[in-house]
Amino acid sequence: MNAKDSDKLLVITGPTATGKTRLAAHLANRLQGEVISADSRQVYRGMNLGTGKDLEDFIIDGSRIPFHLIDIVDPGYEYNVFEFQKDFINAYQHIISQHKRAILCGGTGLYVEAAISGYRLQQVPENTDLRQQLSTLSMAELTDIL
Repeated sequence: MNAKDSDKLLVITGPTATGKTRLAAHLANRLQGEVISADSRQVYRGMNLGTGKDLEDFIIDGSRIPFHLIDIVDPGYEYNVFEFQKDFINAYQHIISQHKRAILCGGTGLYVEAAISGYRLQQVPENTDLRQQLSTLSMAELTDIL
């Protein structure tokens, strides 16, 4: 996201169970916008209990407010901030290409920070040889290496 587009993004963040989702949905309804979730647990399909996934909050006056980055990966998958940033950028570009307002909503601070600060994250391939080598070491040995 560049500085020119930053005026098209609203950010709602804060602690769990403070009404962020409801507020974001109402704003999206009023501003012809769409919500992008910044929640590290709501990305997982089927994990509705305990994640605060209030999907009914996205229905305002009988209309479903479009949302992104909820229920996008299966449980057990190790979704990370690199993937979130990539997915956020894609969702954000999609929303503004339709001349709509993007509303980032969630309480996962690193996700919010990665979205608004433009971190330059790079994908690093897993080094299976190194992992295998390190798996034989004790915690004390790993700590010494670190």
